[in-house]
Amino acid sequence: MAGLSSAHRIALTALLARCPDVALRAVSVAVASTAGSRAAEMRALVGEEIRNRERCEKALKPLVPMFRARADGIVATTFPSHILPRLWRAASARAPDLLRHLDGDEPASRSAADRLCQAAASAIRDQPELIWPPGGDEVARQKGLEDLTACLDLAHLARRGLPSLEIWLRRPDGDQIAELRLLFKDCAGARIDGAPRVLEMLFAHLPDAVLILRIVTLTSLVAGRDGFLSESEMSGFVDRLIGGVDLRAGRIKAFKPGSDLARVDSVIADFNWCAGVLGELDVTLSFDPRSAWGKSVRDARATIAGRMSSLLREADKAVTRALPMERVQFGGRMAREMPRLSAPVEGPAVEAALSLLSLVGSACGPASVFGCEGDRKTLVVALGDRLLDYADQALRMIHEGPVEDETHAFGLIELAALCLDRIEAEEAAHTVRRRAAVARVPVKEPGASSQAA
Repeated sequence: MAGLSSAHRIALTALLARCPDVALRAVSVAVASTAGSRAAEMRALVGEEIRNRERCEKALKPLVPMFRARADGIVATTFPSHILPRLWRAASARAPDLLRHLDGDEPASRSAADRLCQAAASAIRDQPELIWPPGGDEVARQKGLEDLTACLDLAHLARRGLPSLEIWLRRPDGDQIAELRLLFKDCAGARIDGAPRVLEMLFAHLPDAVLILRIVTLTSLVAGRDGFLSESEMSGFVDRLIGGVDLRAGRIKAFKPGSDLARVDSVIADFNWCAGVLGELDVTLSFDPRSAWGKSVRDARATIAGRMSSLLREADKAVTRALPMERVQFGGRMAREMPRLSAPVEGPAVEAALSLLSLVGSACGPASVFGCEGDRKTLVVALGDRLLDYADQALRMIHEGPVEDETHAFGLIELAALCLDRIEAEEAAHTVRRRAAVARVPVKEPGASSQAA
């Protein structure tokens, strides 16, 4: 059988180059067991593309995360994703003999990677329009080219620090701290802006943005002081984190409970993120309460704590609206509060209650940071008792019957169990469901089976 033509190979190579990693792996699996000469050539093309990407990842490792936006939305130095393959093609074309060394072990692969980064920087200086074609905001493009070239010039220093990154984030000893400070001294010697640029590259490798503060404060004995850090070139990282807290505090303040549970998850994530950042700031830095940073942190903490307290109060009221009680008279003048079994089991009131209870159940960590954990625990205990009592009374009403719609009444009991799930009262929710299941089973009359026989 004839193999692929030259045109096919060119087209497939271009197509595979555009495939995301997930799609490329899927193609690799699909052709792995296919027979025939064309399939064999296809496997070779896929294998070459995978090897090319692995080499790119290894050579440009210090910069690769900078070609995608941060998941947490914190401002960072980033470059358009389509620039990376162009940059790699230019670098590998300039030094093709180095590529095979990337497949080996240290130190040859590391040396080859550093030289390929230098080749990439030279390609940008010689042919910037080939790497980053003109179009759009030319000022931003020129700034991006300058930043990218500077990062490539310093890639060998960032690469030196990457293996120790996890150590520096935990409890480094004296030698490890000395290693970090020596690295940043070398960065400052390489370029006047070398230290913050290498820190930016390390920042790109941290999924949790606030951890960069641990690196910053280790670079100097006095870096943890507000006054020193605010005057240093590292201050931008603190500004970004506080800006992230302010942004999320605004979203939390504007949150209105409703049927969109995705928004609830987003607000819970915002609470957790702000709690993590403010907690790390408290541990890492010593803020002057009168400084701009100190005031910003204090205001954000007050805004978030106030909104959390109000949402806890709203959750209590929302449960009352979703599972209302009504005053029922019996035995003449006597009356008591009983579940309103005609209440809807779905709708805006139910969705609002469930969304707020999800927040109550998930807010343990943030509530501690913002001084609301006592109120949250009290609310969880009170709601647990109320919901159990509601379910028991509803079951009693069904048992004493008749009720207008028994199926609907059991739906309200299940809603009470779901509310218990949301505040993480799993044992109470299980109890409610078990009692409801028992109540649904019809009681057989004594001797019914023999009469049926």
